[in-house]
This record gives sequence, structure tokens and C-alpha cells, in this order.
Amino acid sequence: MADERSRQMMTCMFRDREAAERGYGCLTSRGYGKDDVSLLMSEEGRNRHFPKKATTTELGSKAAEGAGVGVVAGGGLGALLLGLAAAGFAIPGLPILAMGPLAAALTGAGAGGAVGALVGALVGSGIPEERAKIYETGIKEGGIVMGVTPRSDEDAEYFEREWRNARGEQIYRPPAARRVA
Repeated sequence: MADERSRQMMTCMFRDREAAERGYGCLTSRGYGKDDVSLLMSEEGRNRHFPKKATTTELGSKAAEGAGVGVVAGGGLGALLLGLAAAGFAIPGLPILAMGPLAAALTGAGAGGAVGALVGALVGSGIPEERAKIYETGIKEGGIVMGVTPRSDEDAEYFEREWRNARGEQIYRPPAARRVA
């Protein structure tokens, strides 16, 4: 149990749908699913990257299939975002949508509508304040922040490398996730 508590969430910001899809794909390739992933974005960002009247593509079809039966590899982020629209929620007092483990922290933080609630909730989740401020700005600019708690050091190393390859920015890997076995 102590090892479980020592593991903290890794986070990354993606500026576009393609990069976020690739970042999410590396999570599913390691056996992580929608319940393991936190996703934060503005309503404006969701509408820009995942418009409701988008042209039907293989991704769109897989997303529709995956909405009721879990995440489909290859179209996983699309399915996750369909879930966000259906089961995820806007955070009261904050101009963002959230899904996953970070959503609960943000719900409590946003209820008062206080300025800096997003940063406070992210800091409370173990993300350094400076990084949380960068994420807040990125979300306001339409970025997608993704987070996951790696199950092993090997997973953490893989995610860091693959998120970089997917054009992820501001990757945060907590010190506990950097330990060498």
C-alpha cells in the first residue's frame, strides 16, 4: 500500500486532437482505460477539437461504438470525449470540463467559484504550482491536459517518452515516478 500512495499522477498538455489521440493511445497500449485517465479542457477547446458536427471518420465511428462499451484502441480518446460529454461534467464556477480522478478534486475546488480554483485543485493533486499555472493557461488557450497514475516506473518512463513523441508539452513526472527500481 505504501508504494501505491507514493505513486502520483503524471500529466501532460496537448495542443491539438492528433497529439492528444497519440498520447492517449500510448496509455491504452499499456492496458490503461478511461477510469485511469484524467482529462481537462475548456468547453471551447472541446468544441474546437471535437466538434459535434464533425465529418464521420473511422475515429468517429469507433468513438460512437466505444461510448457504451468502453474505450476502443485507435479511437480511444474520441470515445473518452463522448463519455465526457455524456458522463463527464462542467465544473461549477470554472470554465472547464473534467473527467477522471482529477474531476472530483476540481468539483470541490470549483464549487466556490474562486479565482485560482483550478490551480489550487491541481496543486492539491500533487502538481507543482508553476506547472498548474501553465496548465491553466493552456486549457484557456484550448489545450487538453491529460493525466494518469503510472502503475510502474517502466510505465512512467514509457509515457514520458511517448508523450514527447506525440508532441506533448509540459510533461510532469513526479519525483516518486522517477525512482530507479
